Amino acid sequence: MREELKALYGDERLPRYTSYPASPHFTEAVDAATYAEWLRALPADATASLYLHVPFCRSMCWYCGCHTHITRHDAPIAGYLATLRREVDLVAGHLHHRPLVRHLHFGGGTPTLIAPDAFRALVAFLRDRFPFAADAEIAVEIDPRTLAPAMTRALGAAGVTRASLGVQSFDPVVQEAIGRRQDFSVTEAAVTGLRAAWIRGINLDLIYGLPHQSVESCIETVRQCLALRPDRLAVFGYAHVPGFKKHQRRIDEAMLPNGAARRAQADAIAETLTRAGYRRIGLDHYARPDDPLTIACVEGELRRNFQGYTTDASDALIGFGASAIGRLPQGHVQNDTVLRSYAERIDRGDLATLKGYALTRDDRLRATLIERIMCDFAVDVGQVCRSHGQDPDVLLASLPRLRILADHGVVRLDGHTLSIPEDAKPFVRNVAALFDAHLGTSAALHSRAA
Repeated sequence: MREELKALYGDERLPRYTSYPASPHFTEAVDAATYAEWLRALPADATASLYLHVPFCRSMCWYCGCHTHITRHDAPIAGYLATLRREVDLVAGHLHHRPLVRHLHFGGGTPTLIAPDAFRALVAFLRDRFPFAADAEIAVEIDPRTLAPAMTRALGAAGVTRASLGVQSFDPVVQEAIGRRQDFSVTEAAVTGLRAAWIRGINLDLIYGLPHQSVESCIETVRQCLALRPDRLAVFGYAHVPGFKKHQRRIDEAMLPNGAARRAQADAIAETLTRAGYRRIGLDHYARPDDPLTIACVEGELRRNFQGYTTDASDALIGFGASAIGRLPQGHVQNDTVLRSYAERIDRGDLATLKGYALTRDDRLRATLIERIMCDFAVDVGQVCRSHGQDPDVLLASLPRLRILADHGVVRLDGHTLSIPEDAKPFVRNVAALFDAHLGTSAALHSRAA
């Protein structure tokens, strides 16, 4: 990463572009009635991904940016699952045609706090309500600290194919500073158990930019991760937004690395992983050369959605649970984020949609351009514009920052083809933001670009 680019662009706050427009631009103009209409319009031959949000944890990690609640008891989780089932039935009832499910993802929170028998029953319930492809991927997010052997066996019995384990950092000083103590042995035991249960896809999640973190501690964490032979790693920069996530106030801001130190950590992690044989996938993922994510990247079929980089090319993403986000051909939807009001909506027999966004013709064009940039570090603007009935010259002429980024070597423009040089790839979000017509005043809600 060139030092002058770090200074110019690294501290810009930008969306991660897991959707376009980003979720801060969702509005209440898209409500439950709109969502019901969109569901009914889903074509008979559509394919879908299902996302189930389980917003419960045993303890609060101070860095966390997720919608989650702390509970020491299982009763709230059991009650939530009952509501979740009712929501699945409500959504299914609006579908004239049940789409073929190619991906099922359990996110959180900590989905593996669900009782083992209840988890198996929930997967069976979903299979009863929707047709599943024979090779459907079933993925679950895991906190290794709370993963019991009985739950590991239940995951295997339910047909889970991929597990994402939160690591963040193995440095005990960093762990103490973020309220998450997790010995390497705990993670190692979880990985060993998952593989014994025939769950072959193992992902590890890391974070840089945490308090007391250094280049050396980041490299040591990666080395320990490599000993576990994960298929994929996701590496995220910590976003410190205590104004929105009050528990982050427990983190000592004076101990957070500055922008230059954060970027040095990201560079060191990238170098260590690529030297170990992992391929960098887009902005923040790494995968083995034979992993489906790598193959999709090589073949130009990589996609990006609310779960990050994916092989999922489904026509719809249907979200269930409090705060869950979905995407249908017409646009995006998000459920009520407050547990009580989410449950009240479902108990009334209403969909839990709180807000969303109906895509315009221009949005679809820009969403395609942004996704290809985020996935491929390049895009044929002419081809995409023509496929959307637009003039590429008019669009490119409307981008005042394009020439500035080109002059700084962040982007190259050859005719209508836009590409990002190797040493500027960490600034892919800055390039994607060229096409963001909605960014406006939401920048403070987003993380640093690099």
